[in-house]
Amino acid sequence: MTLTALIAPEIFDGQATHQGAALLIEGERVIGVVDQADVPGAAVRQVTAGGMLAPGLVDLQVNGGGGVMLNDDPTPGTMAHIAAAHARLGTTSILPTLITDTPAHTAAAIDAAAQALARGVPGVAGLHLEGPHLSVARKGAHDATLIRPMSQADLAGLLAAAARIPALLVTMAVESVTPDQISRLAGAGVLVSLGHTEASYEQVQAAVQAGARSATHLFNAMSGLGNREPGLVGAVLDMGGLSAGLIADGYHVHPAAMCAALRAKRGPGQIYLVSDAMATIGSDLTGFTLNGRQVYRGGGRLTLADGTLAGADIDLLSAVRYAVAHLDMPRDEALARAGRIPAALAGLTDRGHFGRGARADILHLADDLSLSAVWQGGQRL
Repeated sequence: MTLTALIAPEIFDGQATHQGAALLIEGERVIGVVDQADVPGAAVRQVTAGGMLAPGLVDLQVNGGGGVMLNDDPTPGTMAHIAAAHARLGTTSILPTLITDTPAHTAAAIDAAAQALARGVPGVAGLHLEGPHLSVARKGAHDATLIRPMSQADLAGLLAAAARIPALLVTMAVESVTPDQISRLAGAGVLVSLGHTEASYEQVQAAVQAGARSATHLFNAMSGLGNREPGLVGAVLDMGGLSAGLIADGYHVHPAAMCAALRAKRGPGQIYLVSDAMATIGSDLTGFTLNGRQVYRGGGRLTLADGTLAGADIDLLSAVRYAVAHLDMPRDEALARAGRIPAALAGLTDRGHFGRGARADILHLADDLSLSAVWQGGQRL
């Protein structure tokens, strides 16, 4: 295999930025970041025109892209199409996300993800099941007729799925599951995320003790922070064992609320960025259907007929730019919250950084964080 040295004015390795350095890659893997003076003579040098190199982004909540939704056709082909649309925008690893649907569609999505992983479909890193075990009171854009409690058959299906899909994230509400079910799922390696729930602080505490480790789209479709009842929002900020995804588009959450949460979050759990992207990303669609209901696109938002937000019309790199511009978030921090941090949470330990053995998923970014080039698995797209 050819040893290649990618040279740029700056290289962000997932944690720190290097100047006067080179990124060494061989095949689809990273060898490491070295000083330019230490580049082996046998390496093929490629010099970028300004800007910086950074790891490809990792999005744990991607409902669609390129004009299609996973719910419409949960197959490996659909996942490949969605992943390719996001890769062209800088997100080189995704968890395709199935919104609340029928048991048959859920089973099909699980099988599709397992097949995609077995085939090495570029960009497909696992699966996110957002429902159907949610709270109707906090359904958001989910179809209330398809929401239901988790049965023993559902649990068995998810445990079997975890054996086939190492990075399996499942969003659920405490109203529809038991602590024992959470414990069994977490024990099998499932990343249990709390969302679409009216949960009290004490209920969240019990879920975390059982093994829940994340919360889905912080502030949205969850019990809010009150003076006597902290709800899920307060629990996320207070409990170090919880991380949380955040949709940074300026519509789902007010920037002041995002800044307050980022300042208040207790570690080691961290807030990470997600897109919650729908079919519109990477397309010129003006709308689409979700579980038979029309979703309208306009002004940077996606809504149902009654105005309910229905996912987001943003890609993850745009969310990074929003965080830098509107949340005063340092560039490197924003990139980490969209790469290394979610990757580590989902167990994708070879993504989001440039350590030895990492996947050679690379972005060339201009100074304004616009995208100049993408490499996925060492291949320039």
